[in-house]
Amino acid sequence: MIKLFSLKQQKKEGEGAKTGTKRASAAQLRITKDVRDLELPKTCQIEFPDPDDLLNFKLNISPDEGFYRNGRFVFSFKVGPGYPHDAPKVKCETKVYHPNIDLEGNVCLNILREDWKPVLTINAIIIGLQYLFLEPNPEDPLNKDAAEVLRSNRRLFEQNVGKSMRGGYVGSVYFERCLIK
Repeated sequence: MIKLFSLKQQKKEGEGAKTGTKRASAAQLRITKDVRDLELPKTCQIEFPDPDDLLNFKLNISPDEGFYRNGRFVFSFKVGPGYPHDAPKVKCETKVYHPNIDLEGNVCLNILREDWKPVLTINAIIIGLQYLFLEPNPEDPLNKDAAEVLRSNRRLFEQNVGKSMRGGYVGSVYFERCLIK
């Protein structure tokens, strides 16, 4: 009697040995599609430190308007095996004076937390991050000091952003220069 199951298994093992490839995970398949479909604005650049690893990459945002214009802000993305059911982990690597980004680089963006849905893409996150630089939200802050200054004294907030981006102290916190012009 021929054992079909064992023949199929041998065939699969033989194919894997011939090609030397593993099956891509659902996260890898989805991120490949997301990256292929990216529509980056001119103010954003994406870079893959390891071109074979699409699950870990960096995003550079250089706003051309608003409080943060002419700055360069780097975000790291770590896409986990649960993607797209779980949101990627996003951190700001550039220390920034911002109500929605704390000094450790944690980002307060609703679609990275409670409003994440599997239909959302990396493109949606990029648009959300870019919007945070155009319209900081003092009503949902991670950096409560920056949020309070933005609510109470917009002019002082603008001065603090400028001071931090040129490199210097805002209060007792030192910020590295992140201006590109």
